[in-house]
Parts: sequence; structure tokens; C-alpha cells
Amino acid sequence: MRAKRPFGLKRPKIRQSWNKYNLYNLSRAEPPLVNVRTFFQQKWTAKAISRAYHGETVKEKLWQRMFRRRLRAVVPMDPHQLARSDGYENAEGRGSGLEHHPDKQPRPFPKTPYVNMTFAPLERRLDTAIFRAMFASSTRQARQFVVHGDVKVNGKKMIYPGYLLNPGDMFQVEPERVLFATGASKGARERRAGRKARQKQKASATDQDGNSSSETPAPASDSAPAPETESPPDPRESAQSLLNQAKSLLNSSSSTSSLSGKRKQDLRAFQRLLKKTLSRTQLFPQQATTLTDSLDAQLQELTQKLNLTPSTLTPSHDTSSQPNDEAVDSSNQGINSSLTPENSKVLRRALEEARDNPIDVTKAYATPWRPRPYMSAFAFIPRYLEVHHKICSAVYLRHPVARPGLGEVPTPFGNDTNSLAFNWYLRRR
Repeated sequence: MRAKRPFGLKRPKIRQSWNKYNLYNLSRAEPPLVNVRTFFQQKWTAKAISRAYHGETVKEKLWQRMFRRRLRAVVPMDPHQLARSDGYENAEGRGSGLEHHPDKQPRPFPKTPYVNMTFAPLERRLDTAIFRAMFASSTRQARQFVVHGDVKVNGKKMIYPGYLLNPGDMFQVEPERVLFATGASKGARERRAGRKARQKQKASATDQDGNSSSETPAPASDSAPAPETESPPDPRESAQSLLNQAKSLLNSSSSTSSLSGKRKQDLRAFQRLLKKTLSRTQLFPQQATTLTDSLDAQLQELTQKLNLTPSTLTPSHDTSSQPNDEAVDSSNQGINSSLTPENSKVLRRALEEARDNPIDVTKAYATPWRPRPYMSAFAFIPRYLEVHHKICSAVYLRHPVARPGLGEVPTPFGNDTNSLAFNWYLRRR
């Protein structure tokens, strides 16, 4: 049964979630008491707190069928170590009278945490793998993605969260869902702007439908109608919209929170300079060209329109095109000369962010996209997954195993708690 308050603070239980209350519970978690409890109570308590983290959405009877006594592990095949210890870490020097020099004590060999692999079968589940790959902020959200049909396994839609992955299976999540799950939530102002934008889109769609239904079909004519020629877009407007995006990025709190006061003053002066330059620059119709998607092409076009130095904005290998000096008023030379290379780098960074991470109020998450808070504490990828975040896909390489000093199943509990939980399920079976 689903817990009504999964992140309670009175009796905290750690969950598979990026929630800030869960992080607080994780920071103050303590091992359960063992001095005043019987062995049965210790096992039951360890089972309860470990099951709240591992597979909280899985029913107990289903987990008992998935439980395995055999724990997967690997042994390092070091020939020198095997010759000394006969393959067992506690048998070194047995029967051979091996003694170590007091000044040269051997390095202690790390023990293998077998009991940390108690809940390894749950790592094969699709919803758990999506959470481990950082495509969702919790296993419950990953389960929702699967049920809603936003996940594919080996190119086919999979709607069963309990699907057990096999080594080599590739699963993929819709990028928009991943951006929503891992991105910061929208504020009140952004949500209000998004509602207004959606209302405008809906109103324009209804107007277009009404106009299309009211129009009558034109009579057929022998001569074919002349194709409509689209007027070329005004590069002044495109440059203005591009610089507006750059200005909003430079003024955002996420971009300027780590800057000093002097640096913020320089950025504001740079924005005023760009505004003055755009107001004084005269663009002629014969020079109108559309801004391409390539960043270098955008910077080169902006260089031609503002009469900036190409070497300060474009890479060193692209210096073929030169600005048109005849089309620019001579009164702009003083303004353009005050543009420093440092400000040019800031402009290039702003244009790059505006192209790769634009502002879109219609999205369900905050734009420009930024990671959600309290995410860094959970940002890790297990060894048995190979993740490609650019295409939001991952490959389940193999089953998790235990190694000397490392258990590949991520767990916030120690060996004592996992050992008690393992003994509980051995007793129950």
C-alpha cells in the first residue's frame, strides 16, 4: 500500500527520490537500535527501513518471489594474491608459517560486501533503471512515465514498470519528459505567462478554423496562379530578437548570481552599448539575409550588421568574410571601437545559450532550462548502466555484482542493516 506521507519527519524513511525532505531525512539517518531489541525485532526493523527505499512500489509478496539466496559477486584474479591466500582472504599463510616483517605490514585486503546485493533483483526493473539513469526524479515518477507510454525498450513502447531488463537492453525516455523531471519548476510569473501564451495559441487556432470554414472555393482557371514570393525577413528584427534573448539570459538570476558587482556593472554597460549600436546602425534592404541556425553564421552576420571586429567574435579559422564598411555610418566607429574582446566573449556565450537553451513560456518546466535544486546529492550513475543524456537513452550492460570493497547496488544502509534484512528473508523462505 502506498504511504500517505512518504517524506514524514517524525519517523523518517529514506525513499528513492530527489525530494528535499528526503535529502534531509537522509542527512539525519541513524542506524537502528540493537541493544534493547531482540534479534527478531532487529531483523524486522532492518527489513522495514530497507524496503522503504528498495522497491517501495513493489508488493511484498512479489518481492519475496523475486528474492534470491544466491548473491552475485566477482573475485579479482590476482595470481600473487591467490598464491599467498589460496583464494580465500582469511587463509593467508595457513599451514606455511608465513610471517610478515614488523616494519612491512601487508596492506589489508578489502572485504566483499555480499549483503549489499540483497535487493539486486529490483535493479532489473524498468522503473528503477530509469531512476538510476537520472531520467526521473523518483521511482514513482519513472513508473508514471512508463505507464503513460513515454518509454521505449529496444525501440518498442513498454507500458509495464515491472519489466525485467536483460543485459544489452536499451531503454529510452522522451526528452521532454526528462527535461520536465530533472529541470527546475516554473515560478508563479512563468506559469502565468505560459497560461496567457496557451490562451493566445488557442484563440488563434479557433480564428484560423473559422476563417477556413467561411472561405468559399475559388473557381478553377486555365492559367496556374503565380506562386507567392515571401519577403525576406528584416535582419534588424532578427538581430534585435536575438539580442533580447541574450539580454534576458545575462539578466537572469541563475547567470549573474556568481558574478561580482564590478562584473555586473560591465554587463549592464555592455547591454546599453549594444542597444545604442542597434539604434544608430542603418541597415539597407539589399543587405537583408536570414540568420542561420549555425552559431558561427549568426556571429558573422551580427558582425556585418554592427561593424564589429570579426576576430573578436568568430573563431580564428573563419576570417574569410569582412564587414561592409561602406554600408555603415561613420558615426558608429567610436561605439564599435569601445567593444572589448571580453564583452565579445560574453556576447558569444549569450548567443550560444540563446540558441541551445531558448526561453519558451509554453514549456512545462522553467526556461532557460536549469537543473532542479538538491539534485547534486543524487547525481551518480551505477556501473551496470551506460547512459547517453543527449538522447535520453541508456543500456543495461549487465547485472550488478559485488566486488572487494564495493557493492554495485546503490544503497544508503550499511552492512549491518542489509545483513539483518537478508536474514529476515532467509527466515521467511
